Amino acid sequence: MKEINAADFEKEVLNEGKVVVDFYSTECPPCEALAPKFEAMAELYGEKVKFLKIFRQGNRELATSLGVSSSPILLFFDKGKQVQSSISGGIKKSEIMERLDAMLSTDEVNEIKGKQKSTVSEYDVAILGGGPAGLTAGIYLGQAKIRTVLIDPALPGGYMGITHQVSNYPGFEQPQPGFMLAHYMSEQAKHTGIDFKVAVDITSVDLVKKEIVIDGFETIKAKKIIIGTGTTPNTMNAPGEKEYKGKGISYCATCDAKYFVDKDVTVIGGGNSAVEEALFITKFARKVTMIHQFDKLTANQTAIEHLKANEKIDVMYEHEPRRFEKRGETMVATLEDLKTKETKELVSDGVFVFIGFKANVSVLGSVLPETDNWGYIKTNEDMQTNLPDIYAVGDIVSKKYRQITTAVADGTIAAITISKEL
Repeated sequence: MKEINAADFEKEVLNEGKVVVDFYSTECPPCEALAPKFEAMAELYGEKVKFLKIFRQGNRELATSLGVSSSPILLFFDKGKQVQSSISGGIKKSEIMERLDAMLSTDEVNEIKGKQKSTVSEYDVAILGGGPAGLTAGIYLGQAKIRTVLIDPALPGGYMGITHQVSNYPGFEQPQPGFMLAHYMSEQAKHTGIDFKVAVDITSVDLVKKEIVIDGFETIKAKKIIIGTGTTPNTMNAPGEKEYKGKGISYCATCDAKYFVDKDVTVIGGGNSAVEEALFITKFARKVTMIHQFDKLTANQTAIEHLKANEKIDVMYEHEPRRFEKRGETMVATLEDLKTKETKELVSDGVFVFIGFKANVSVLGSVLPETDNWGYIKTNEDMQTNLPDIYAVGDIVSKKYRQITTAVADGTIAAITISKEL
């Protein structure tokens, strides 16, 4: 695998055959999570497809000319023409393989698949998810000398890892970058001796048999499973949102705010994450306009006070996006005034969406633990679900407050309970 710059693009991409290009950034957790997957794909497909990386921050004009406006993003080329649809954000191995397979003949695909061999690993405990809840459970179980594996489709840290700063985690006098808290917890868990299988695709989960298949060929069997799969950002399902994801619409300020220096940005949402990320974006942008469906913000009072004191931020209350378009280099959001029902257009250089989250239960297979009306998993005081030997921790749990501290508490309780049982 080779890294190139804009000057090499014509020779290395446009004048070649089958090529996949990774536009990546620094200080970008999804980029870091993609890196080992991209390398694994290069080892598997490298004889048939050329794998290249381009540092987006150092090649902005090229990225812009190709419609790349978020990180990471994969573009696929064949004989100089872009083929397949691009992929951005939390990219799965299966998504990469699907596009690569479509570029090759059936015989070539079968030859590549034949290189993969199935394996089986056995553990006492498998932790699904490497956020603060899963990492804390791993720390306690590792210290108890219980054979444990932590599995995550990204890198450890969860949303903590892409939060620009955390100011309310005990033990730190000054606000900490979220990625550093994730690093501290991850390294602490590693030192206990537990196994990490991160940046992998979770192919299937059977909570009855307590078997997890990753990357399509490795089966992990466990006596007990801790579910810490967290949440996924909600989407608006407005026309244009899916089409322009990674091409003008972003869900990660830590990843993409740096590309909006002296530009105008639209932020959708009015809760804690929307307000905090809008404040972060103002470190780069000239102006931030927030779109919120209610007549007042729903964030905590401290965050609201900081927002009101920031002259770069305006809020449009009681408005909702109805459509997104890209006109040249700008994004156009069609908004509905919820009071008058009139529509208007808001033009900016980019859109960030922070409208809450939904529980990640779809990965858990056909037999799920009992959930509440919103899809979050119910547990008892020991973090046990209604399924035997299945526990749930962190943001995926049905509870009133979702914070790093409450996630850490969940992981502690589940691990101690399991340690006593084993």
